[in-house]
Amino acid sequence: MDITEVVSLHMDISQNKPLKEIIYEAMRQSILMGEIPTGTRINEKKFAEQTNTSRTPVRYALQKLCEEKLVDYVPGNGMIVKGISQKDAKEIFEIRKSLDFLATKNTMNHMDDVDFQHLDALLSYTEKKNEAGEVDEVIRLFSEFNQFIYNKNEMPRLHSIVIGIQDYLSYFRNLSLYSKERRRAAIGDHRKIFYAMQKKDEEELEALINRHLDDSLFFILEEMKRREIA
Repeated sequence: MDITEVVSLHMDISQNKPLKEIIYEAMRQSILMGEIPTGTRINEKKFAEQTNTSRTPVRYALQKLCEEKLVDYVPGNGMIVKGISQKDAKEIFEIRKSLDFLATKNTMNHMDDVDFQHLDALLSYTEKKNEAGEVDEVIRLFSEFNQFIYNKNEMPRLHSIVIGIQDYLSYFRNLSLYSKERRRAAIGDHRKIFYAMQKKDEEELEALINRHLDDSLFFILEEMKRREIA
């Protein structure tokens, strides 16, 4: 599958958005999901011709990706996919520490008994699916756990910030959770975080979230090294 085919899978022209934004978001998602390998050259003219669009929205998309440092302009070669680096991973996880603690603390203080029962059931179901080896479902349930935290905290601007790095988070989640050992540890971390939320213990909650993210980052960096991602 070539670049145009990969990106086209994420292009929904029915959206009420300018074409340049649709192309940018589709390219961005394809890169962050690892569907376009690092080092791949994106030819602006060829992409425009194959998608039957003008070069202007394609150029806009590539410029935005260049500003985000997901692609690099290399004289004589054009735009080359850079992808996500170990430095990017470290930055994102430092950001997550602050965002996740703030979101979880606020959600904790807005939860009632029904909410705690729902989250408890979600964690139990995740544990069950993990034991059954249903990896893709476990990854989906991890996303559902995080979405619950961010949807319940009644801080819409915080939620908007997280949406901005959601593709990065999906990439890191997929990178780490296909490891059986890491999945089991992460599920255990979520259970401990849940208990701290029940007790409304902010100090313990922050410590657990930081430890969980530090462990996740360590595993992700090791996996990136193994795949020779600098």
